[in-house]
Amino acid sequence: MSPPDSGRVALATIAREWGRIGVIGFGGPPAHIILLRTLCVERRGWLESRDFEDGLAAVNLLPGPASTQLAIFCAWRLRGAAGAVVGGVCFIAPGLVVILGLAALFLTAHPPLWIEGAAAGAGAAVPAVAVHAALGLVPASWRRVGHQRPRRARWVVYVVAGAIAAATVGPFLVLVLLACGLVEVATTTSPGPGARRGTERAPAVMGVLFPAVAVGGLGALAWVAFKVGALSYGGGFVIIPLIQHDAVTTYHWMTGTQFLNAVALGQVTPGPVVQTVAVVGYAASGVGGGLLAALIAFAPSFAFVLAGGPHFDRLRRSGPAQAFLTGAGAAAIGAIAGSSIPLGRELSHLWQLGVLGLAALWLVALRRPVVVGLVIAALLGVVAALAGAPLSR
Repeated sequence: MSPPDSGRVALATIAREWGRIGVIGFGGPPAHIILLRTLCVERRGWLESRDFEDGLAAVNLLPGPASTQLAIFCAWRLRGAAGAVVGGVCFIAPGLVVILGLAALFLTAHPPLWIEGAAAGAGAAVPAVAVHAALGLVPASWRRVGHQRPRRARWVVYVVAGAIAAATVGPFLVLVLLACGLVEVATTTSPGPGARRGTERAPAVMGVLFPAVAVGGLGALAWVAFKVGALSYGGGFVIIPLIQHDAVTTYHWMTGTQFLNAVALGQVTPGPVVQTVAVVGYAASGVGGGLLAALIAFAPSFAFVLAGGPHFDRLRRSGPAQAFLTGAGAAAIGAIAGSSIPLGRELSHLWQLGVLGLAALWLVALRRPVVVGLVIAALLGVVAALAGAPLSR
């Protein structure tokens, strides 16, 4: 795939349209995909339907936020590298501004009572949101493995491994995701000359970053954000088990309750769910930390599209890439579901368990919208706070 004539669509038009989607893009990746398709294929006719579907399939093979990569890809197809940067930034920026503003409000030392109640209520629903997100990913992942019993058996093993890792060894979850992907590659494909070189890059990158992690500070924040942008497979919600232990236990940037609030904010604000990492960055080092975390988390998405866009056709046909995503993606589904256990342990009051039960009914049993469920949970929290229910931070 290559970008068309660079003069086809004005950069100002891309900035306006992608910024509009960034403002109204509530509901996560499904909403973003519909909005982008409506704009680029149906309303403006900038892209053929097949081109859009091929791009969507390709970005789903990459780590990081797929809907963000799709937004960057569509803009790249219209105006090359300049379009990709303008479109991607305008898609990300509105939600980033909103979530940093809300982080300042929710993470202040002495928030108003109703804010504390809303945070406690929305946070109580987050474990149910995790289970809901995992269940939503199961059908496509299960179809990917086909009908062969050995592949299906391995899929189950990957899911269980991811769930156990998320519930017990959060900081090392990324290694489990990579291992499951590489096991599936080794089991189902014969690695070519390029495959070995590709798998050797990850340890090299980690070898550079791990010393920074040991030091802490901005180096640690950079590593956490890098995991979100470059090493997360299986959808935006997989970032939660990837960063929870680091943010709460290892570096003490925020309490467990505040982390629940960060996840809820990432769900109810427009734009990519990955912007949750900006709240963690804000807790670690103020507005500058939030911006740094967002920059590092989203930079790989721009790099993947700008460097790999012309090769997306080959990526889609790549057996090793498909196999890796099958293994790593299945483990990510388990990790998302398993993250509900440590998230649930952060709830400390009986009334929050009641909210969690109602959220589970709304999201898991009735399959209703996440944003609406979180808003309802927040309102229940406000009512509980005003009635004198205990709150925790």
